[in-house]
Parts: sequence; C-alpha cells; structure tokens
Amino acid sequence: MTTFALIPGAGGDTWFWHRLVPELRQRGHTPVAVELPAGDDTAGLAAYTDAVVAAVRDHGPVTLVAQSMGGLTAPLVCARHPVEALVLLNAMVPRPGETGGEWWTATGQHAAQTAHLAALGLGQEPDDRTVYFHDVPDDVADQAMAQPLAQSGRPFADPWPLAAWPDVPTRVLAGRDDRLFPLEFQRRVAHDRLGLDVEELPGGHCLALGHPAELAEALTVPR
Repeated sequence: MTTFALIPGAGGDTWFWHRLVPELRQRGHTPVAVELPAGDDTAGLAAYTDAVVAAVRDHGPVTLVAQSMGGLTAPLVCARHPVEALVLLNAMVPRPGETGGEWWTATGQHAAQTAHLAALGLGQEPDDRTVYFHDVPDDVADQAMAQPLAQSGRPFADPWPLAAWPDVPTRVLAGRDDRLFPLEFQRRVAHDRLGLDVEELPGGHCLALGHPAELAEALTVPR
C-alpha cells in the first residue's frame, strides 16, 4: 500500500483534498494532506518544503502528489525524505533558476489560456467559478468559493534551486478540460521540460474536487 503526500496548490489548504482522501483510504492507501504556509508573507519555497517534510516525517517512503503551484515544491522534498514517485497534477513544471513568477511568461501560459477560453466562447476574464470549478458538483463549488483564499506572492519570488529534475519516477496527470492550464499547453510543457507524455483524466483544474474517484483510480491502479 502507498502513502500519498498530497501537496495543494495556491491557498495551501488541506480542504482541497477532502474528497480524494476517503477514496484513497477505501482503496487501502494512506493519504497525508499537507497544509502549506500560504498566508505567510515570509514563507518561501524552503518553508513550503519544510511543511511537506514535517507532514510526512513519521511515514516511510511516499508518493508525492502535487497540485498546480505544488509543482514548485514537490521536487524539493525528494532530497529530504524517501520518495517512491512524484505525480504532477495540473502542475507547474519549473526549470532550474526560474522563479514561479517568471514561469507564467516563460511557458506562454497566458496566451494558451486566452486562446482556449476564446475557443470555448468564454471571453478573456471569466470568473473563478467558471475557470476552476466548472466541472465540480454545485455544492462543492459553493464550498470552494466560500473558502478563504490567502496566497502570498513570496514563494513565486524564489529561483527554483535544483540543478535538475530529481531522479525519481515522475508522472504528469492533466485534466482534459482544464481552463487554467489547457491540456495542449500541459502536453507541451511536460514534453519540453521533462520529456514526458501527459496522462489525461476527465475534468478541469481541480480534479480532486471534481473527479476524486477517477483520480484515485489513476493514482492507485498499477500502470
């Protein structure tokens, strides 16, 4: 059985994983939802890494699951705790020396998202519910919109400190209906930066909220 360290994206809240956790448990696995210091304006990537390491300290080897912005932190954990695998979930893929703030322009995210939204007929500035929670059940989307979101810009200022991607088996999972990081954008970034293909899943950016059973299956069924 696998211990999954679940690293959230912006906002750093364990609530993001509340629908996935029982799906993993009923399959016999151990989920560890990590709380990040997202509201702390002094906390950079080192502090985020510390939070993950502290959360898994009493566990053996883990599989890291990194949502969105969590992709900046997860690889940094690999040098400090035994890691069996790293799963990027609609995640940012940084390059050495690149800051999280630079990532958006370097990858062409804005142009990719703008073109994708236009193709869907949504215009350039749809609301957060339309972008993030369009495939999430209404009651869960209501809860998500009511959650306080505090995300400091501090970790986006840190140059990514590794010289190369860690030597850990890595998978890239992407929602085929992601409106923040469109699927073809994720394919390009994964190929260019990691030399990896993307595994498609149904749903948008917040797969753990919208499609927890499908995500749990993808995480736990042997490839």
